[in-house]
Amino acid sequence: MKPRPPLTPGPFLVVGLARSGAAAALALRARGEEVIGCDAGTARSPQLAQAAGRLSAAGVEVHLDASGDVLAARAGTLIKSPGVPQTAPAVRAARARGIPVLGELELAWRLIPNEFVAVTGTNGKTTTTEWIGHIYREAGLPVGVAGNVGTAASSLVGRLAPDVTVACEASSFQLEDSVAFAPEAAVLLNLSPDHLDRHPSYAEYVAAKLRVFANQSGDDVAVAAADLDVEDLGGCARRVLFGAGPGPELSERAGYLWWDEEALVRVEEIGLPGEHNRQNAMAAAAVTLARGVAPEAVAAGLRTFPGVPHRLELIAVIDGVSWVNDSKATNVASTIVAMRAYDGGVHLIAGGLGKRQDFSPLAPLVARRCRAVYLIGDAAGELGSALRGTGVPLHGVGDLERAVAQARAAAQQGDVVLLSPACASFDQYRDFEARGEHFRELVEGL
Repeated sequence: MKPRPPLTPGPFLVVGLARSGAAAALALRARGEEVIGCDAGTARSPQLAQAAGRLSAAGVEVHLDASGDVLAARAGTLIKSPGVPQTAPAVRAARARGIPVLGELELAWRLIPNEFVAVTGTNGKTTTTEWIGHIYREAGLPVGVAGNVGTAASSLVGRLAPDVTVACEASSFQLEDSVAFAPEAAVLLNLSPDHLDRHPSYAEYVAAKLRVFANQSGDDVAVAAADLDVEDLGGCARRVLFGAGPGPELSERAGYLWWDEEALVRVEEIGLPGEHNRQNAMAAAAVTLARGVAPEAVAAGLRTFPGVPHRLELIAVIDGVSWVNDSKATNVASTIVAMRAYDGGVHLIAGGLGKRQDFSPLAPLVARRCRAVYLIGDAAGELGSALRGTGVPLHGVGDLERAVAQARAAAQQGDVVLLSPACASFDQYRDFEARGEHFRELVEGL
């Protein structure tokens, strides 16, 4: 594996003590480093209180309800959790003092000397990352999977044999903090406006995504969709494209996926339905094949992958009505993908915390495919304004309990009740997983 830059000096101030930050702090403590952890949240949060207790027991000095700007004076390096913005007081204080600022993914990569396959894009990251892990397992190859669902990359430090490949999801929040991060393989699935409440502009959001390729060398692989509107991916890696037609290295044509002019698998055999999953499948196949996984194992993995929770996950069929959890749809583009998966009869539950998105692109699909829309969370009013001209009944219900109850009363046999919020969850939930699990509990209670 390629050499890693040395770890910058401690003491280490870890800002943000949710899943990624806590994992980073524990990984550093396991190395014997002096670690200070801070979070603006308080012990009233059960999850944060639990994390603080675990960190304190490991020897981390924990500060809750703290911005961390004063603590920055004691640090040699600041480790920033993905959810912490660049404008956070501790980050500004560290940069003003010339203290190195590393993201959690950068830290994990420096401490894990294994091959990395990194996956980014606006939509499909989790599904594709898990699909890559599934293909490796089908091939009998050791793999560790890290990302927004489940395992933080830092939690793998010191736990992997040298031959394990790390397949990791890489968000724009993680990549904007990368310094030397150079995965042996990187995938860019797609691009559309997202997280503009965090990134100053769409151009800067795209630039953050492209950092996944920036430090790659000629021995690495850069995989991207053939139809991306990007002039230059950057870096020096070998390019591998996927898409429709005869041009890309991994192509879809004549009802098959093709690799190196050999038919790999029939499109209809791909385990997950929908055009978006065909794109995810092509990306997973392209990167695993480019890294030398046997075509037979890749084809088997494409056929047998079961999908991931919270992404078009069928929870139940009750009296002929399908209840689908798509809580991971935290932007407009992802909700559009979800609605396209159904021909009509959709009762859409949407809303949450807005991210400076334009909701108007939802309107044409809502008009064609929805029987009703149930609006929840802070963005309910903004969504309602964007959808008012569709002719579809809009119900400002406020929360998931009322949305599920009203959809249950209105939906008829053959309809679909689809939780696909097009918004973040943080106005009412800890994260999109908690929102999805609450939806599951409500549906199972029916």
